[in-house]
Amino acid sequence: MISVDDYLLFLDEVLDDMVRIVTELGDELANQRPDVPDSNSPYAILTHCLGVMEYWGGYMVAGRSIQRDRAAEFRAAGPVGELVERTHRARRQLQSDLANLEPYAPPRGHPKHQEDAGLPMHKTQGGALIHAYEDLARHRGQMEITRDIIRLSVQKSGRG
Repeated sequence: MISVDDYLLFLDEVLDDMVRIVTELGDELANQRPDVPDSNSPYAILTHCLGVMEYWGGYMVAGRSIQRDRAAEFRAAGPVGELVERTHRARRQLQSDLANLEPYAPPRGHPKHQEDAGLPMHKTQGGALIHAYEDLARHRGQMEITRDIIRLSVQKSGRG
């Protein structure tokens, strides 16, 4: 397992890219969903990623009690500035949550579905963190494609 500092550096790269995307798009476009079935806005994608960090780092690794409405994450909308600030707070919280990381120890939180208990992300705290990073990296790619589709639709409509 890598050090917490190294893990956070990798995570920062993903978060910085996501923040850059929503910031460059601005309030209107960051909240727009592409004309693709079941798509999410960049704002919602980043909001979901903050929930991922809270669940896997805060609950599963640190054992901290959390309140999460996963479905609401995908409906989220609002000003980009507030989302950027929430992202910075979530990053600081994750650093605090990892202060007592024991990478090879079982997670301090318990999976919501017992059938998931045998999966690698539920066996160790390190596995939970790798899963969280995997999820954020995947969503960064999704956000990049979403941004590109939104920009293309704006160009085609003559607004850009």
